[in-house]
Amino acid sequence: MTDPAETDPAGTVAGNQVDTGTGKLFLPDMDISELEEFFAGIGQKKYRAKQVFGWIAKGAVSFDEMTDLPLALREDLKLLARVSCLKIRKKFVSAVDGTVKYLFGLDDGNIIESVLMEYNHGYTACVSSQVGCKMGCSFCASTVAGFRRNLTAGEILEQVLAIQRDSGVRVSNVVVMGIGEPFDNYDNVIKFLRLANSHHGLNIGYRHMTVSTCGIVPGILRFAGEGFQVNLAVSLHAPNDRIRAKLMPVGRKYRIDKIIEASKIYTEKTNRRIMFEYALIEGVNDLPENAVELAFLLKGLLCLVNLIPVNPVDETSYRQSGRKRTERFAAILKENGIETTVRRELGSDINAACGQLRLREMSARGSPEREQETGTGTAKG
Repeated sequence: MTDPAETDPAGTVAGNQVDTGTGKLFLPDMDISELEEFFAGIGQKKYRAKQVFGWIAKGAVSFDEMTDLPLALREDLKLLARVSCLKIRKKFVSAVDGTVKYLFGLDDGNIIESVLMEYNHGYTACVSSQVGCKMGCSFCASTVAGFRRNLTAGEILEQVLAIQRDSGVRVSNVVVMGIGEPFDNYDNVIKFLRLANSHHGLNIGYRHMTVSTCGIVPGILRFAGEGFQVNLAVSLHAPNDRIRAKLMPVGRKYRIDKIIEASKIYTEKTNRRIMFEYALIEGVNDLPENAVELAFLLKGLLCLVNLIPVNPVDETSYRQSGRKRTERFAAILKENGIETTVRRELGSDINAACGQLRLREMSARGSPEREQETGTGTAKG
């Protein structure tokens, strides 16, 4: 397992992605100050930076769309930079609840997943932070297909932009809960949050963003010091270190008591409630005594427990807890003063859980490098 400080995104120069095949800068990686520096470097006025930043936020995929830029400048920019790197390889729309699952192809042939979900409060985009995942959680499809590389800030941002372009809706909430461990790609995730929050761009409030971690303690503590009002979700999935270490290799490095300690610091510094995610697995972590132990562990902490029916993955033998076991588990937590919800399963008919489609695609093709294809409709998982 890799600490956040040890991670360096591949294929980047000064934090901005450069296409090694073309040598072009990927402008969605840049904030306004970096764009100003870029334009000054090519003999242009700095105000061009805000113009281009705004066009990127509108979802522009080419410089030809940026009609307030001089034609000569647009032609020069085509030689130096690019503003899009994602293409929809496949798209699945749930017949049950309208959830949309995207399988995006990157320029280097890798594939990632994103999800668009509709709630009463608006549309939420769930985005990936890495191509694959190193964390090795035994119940998660993301780790089965293996880790390839980190995503840059612009690649994370473009998932939101591509979803908005395709769907025609405005995304008002973002959750970094897709493929990957966000704190294993710390700097790029932080930059993405800043880019998405910029009032010159998407203008999504920090309180409408959520970052999910499997419990990287140094990342939680570092995140607490950023001064964001971002929601933090911690994938706990067990009431003690013994069970957690079996489910999640990260549990052998960071003990639960250290995770709880770091979570308390986060709530104290941000005044934001922590959400603990708990995937219920039949006979593994869903017993009444597990609920009692979890309630004791979280007592007095500003938190919410979100119980999740574990997603079936062919490569594992785990089974979802039935409704009665789930309701009993939730009732015990509530009786002990722990605010608890049971996650509504969105997109269950299209494999909307992170990593499932990527795993299926890679298994079917043998590798992610193949001809792109786009399909729309429902798919039974």
